[in-house]
Amino acid sequence: MTQRIIDFHCDVLYKMLYTGKLDFMSEDALDITLPRMRAGNVGMQVFAVFLEEALLSGPPQFSQILRCIDLLRERICSLPDVSLIRWREDVEHWEKIPQATGALLSIEGVDGLEGDMVYVRTAFELGVRFLGLTWNHSNWAVDGTLEPRQAGFTNKGKQLIRECDKLGMLVDVSHLNERAFWELLELTARPVFASHSNSAHVLAHPRNLSDAQIKAIIERDGRIGITFVPQFISDRQAVTIEDLLRHIDRICELGGEHHIMFGSDFDGIDRKVQGLEHAGRYGNLLEAIEYRYSSEFVNRIAHSNAVQFLKTNLPARKG
Repeated sequence: MTQRIIDFHCDVLYKMLYTGKLDFMSEDALDITLPRMRAGNVGMQVFAVFLEEALLSGPPQFSQILRCIDLLRERICSLPDVSLIRWREDVEHWEKIPQATGALLSIEGVDGLEGDMVYVRTAFELGVRFLGLTWNHSNWAVDGTLEPRQAGFTNKGKQLIRECDKLGMLVDVSHLNERAFWELLELTARPVFASHSNSAHVLAHPRNLSDAQIKAIIERDGRIGITFVPQFISDRQAVTIEDLLRHIDRICELGGEHHIMFGSDFDGIDRKVQGLEHAGRYGNLLEAIEYRYSSEFVNRIAHSNAVQFLKTNLPARKG
């Protein structure tokens, strides 16, 4: 399989922040390293900034977001042929250079933005293009999937969505509870995406999307990143690529052939799908998909759906 792959979610920066000096050039230091990306033909990777409050001495702070952005710039984007993608022109350039590796920045949980729109604008200027509003629980903006009260947006959270619309920041609905999901679609007319969520029809897990949610994302011309988290794929102990394919099947049945992509969650998971243990194993997944679908669809799910989304929705470079 020779398709270049785009992956819309990983937790490499989380591991780098909390685990010490992990080497992105080392073959087996992480699920996603540059050698493993090249072995799996991963040409573009979204790196999430995730601050786990349990590991912090106090509440998440913007300074910690800045530290993660610096980790990306110093340890990853400093490597040969790796560059930060911020503008649609960067994506167009990436398409023309087969050996190029693109990195994009997302924030998973806005806690560290501290409810300050100056910090939101600063994060955007530093390259953050995707905003995951929460991580399972509540914060100053909204409630997540596991928050018991299942509330929607706060007033400050609504202001955040208006700011995202103004900047061109794309909003990630993974981890939002269902009430907040529908409220978001009332707050913005722009496309939204789920960076790493599967089908609740196949497995009724709180982190998966209902058929109605999937259809709503499709109607907005958004995207859904199929994720490799075993707990979101099957309730069996040993989860296989065949189990993962059932989620792809369901999203395609709902009309998502042009809206599906990958959002692995590598380096954020302990258990792995058999045959899909790290980024270097993507070939196993693509072979299984091509056995079931067409080569054209493999190309779509691997990267062209994601590329089109980025070229349509990332802001153009100014000046």
